[in-house]
Amino acid sequence: MPKLFQCQQDVRFGHVDPAGIAYFPKIYDFIHEAFEELWQLHVGVRYYHLLQEKRIGFPLVHADVAFKRPLRFGDRPLVRVTCFQLGRSSLGLRYVYRVDDEICVDARMTTVCVQLDTLTPFAIPDEYRMRFAEILDQPAPSERPNSTRR
Repeated sequence: MPKLFQCQQDVRFGHVDPAGIAYFPKIYDFIHEAFEELWQLHVGVRYYHLLQEKRIGFPLVHADVAFKRPLRFGDRPLVRVTCFQLGRSSLGLRYVYRVDDEICVDARMTTVCVQLDTLTPFAIPDEYRMRFAEILDQPAPSERPNSTRR
């Protein structure tokens, strides 16, 4: 079982639409809030500090989000975050939102490490890379390229 990061979020009254479910753009806000929590609690650096003082950012370059079950006002989803890609400058994080062990949202977000002043990609600094490597989710042998099933 890979190591993972988890946190809990609240679906509040202002997050839902007239249908009583979380408005889908708010889900992207939830994911980014979990991303900031990951930086602070797992990596050990506030994302704000990374942006404002180090001038390093991780802008989103690809998103794949599956909405499995609506999030409703009052829900307190548990968010599990793992790393599915750790490239030279790219970082892929998977966010799985569950309420009562039922998956509500399954998102894969890919970001790229950049110098904010030029938006030029560069290698993820080693002190951050090692923290993301700790939550790297290795695929099962049958899911790896060039694997053989027995």
